[in-house]
Amino acid sequence: MSNRTKLLILFILTIASILFFLLFKLGLHWEYLLTSWDQFTDDVAYAFRNRSNKILAMTIAGTAIAFSTVIFQTVTHNRILTPSIIGLDWLFLLVQTLLIFFLGGKNYAMISNEWMFLISIGTLVAFSIILFKIMLGKEGRSVYFLLLMGIIMGALFNSLSTFMQVLIDPNEFLLAQDKMFASFNNVQVKLLWWALGILIATIAIFFPLIRYLDVLSLGRDQSVNLGISYQRVVQITLIIVAILTALSTALVGPITFLGLLVVNVTYEIFKTYKHSILITGSIFVSIISLAIGQLIVERVFTFSTTLSVIINFIGGIYFIYLLLRGSK
Repeated sequence: MSNRTKLLILFILTIASILFFLLFKLGLHWEYLLTSWDQFTDDVAYAFRNRSNKILAMTIAGTAIAFSTVIFQTVTHNRILTPSIIGLDWLFLLVQTLLIFFLGGKNYAMISNEWMFLISIGTLVAFSIILFKIMLGKEGRSVYFLLLMGIIMGALFNSLSTFMQVLIDPNEFLLAQDKMFASFNNVQVKLLWWALGILIATIAIFFPLIRYLDVLSLGRDQSVNLGISYQRVVQITLIIVAILTALSTALVGPITFLGLLVVNVTYEIFKTYKHSILITGSIFVSIISLAIGQLIVERVFTFSTTLSVIINFIGGIYFIYLLLRGSK
């Protein structure tokens, strides 16, 4: 089976999963047909609008995570790494905890969703750019040196967040706890369009560089010999990774293992080095996973857990499997 055929099948499955999520048991209250047709149509319209917002959030977050993970693994030449290793997830939680700690729960709740979104993205991207500039500013420094510093900074952010969460009021701690897990249930509509605009603009800026990724996957020496400005392309790629990771994290919260899971599944489906196919396929797999996972959260677990918990559980097991398989 050719890669184009596989992409077509994945595209059909993506559309099917979206439609299934949107239409599954949409009209539950059929008793309104006997009493109030207007009430019935209003309920159906509200449910469809709510599900549409969720599926749009899944599409944005899934696309950002899949895209950033593929290009990040290409730059690092490692298929078991995700952008979260830089420490952006813990930095996001630290920013939220700092705001709660210094402003208090009431003032924190008064911050508009738009400002909170911009503060989160701005902080994460600014930290990433500074880290990249310091770690990769000198010629010859390895990307693995950046990853090591990212792990250390992530541990520091985690420790600071935990320390301040112990000090704040228990009621205010619940606000910080809500930010620890990704959720598609309370996404703001205005933020969706902001996030969609940033996503499209970021991918459009990086699009001309996608053709270099096939060469970058060969390694630093081969890329330089083939005439690619390796340091420049790597730095731009990492900045794009930071923007997309910050975007998905600020929109729905941290989903640590989603990128690792969907991208490695894509590698298993498509035995190719072409990133145009890998990126497209991983986006489709990501949207399918999120749509089906959210449906399971709502219909099977009845909102007793969050989608990020399920994904991190499955992704953690798959991560261990990849490590064991790699050791053999």
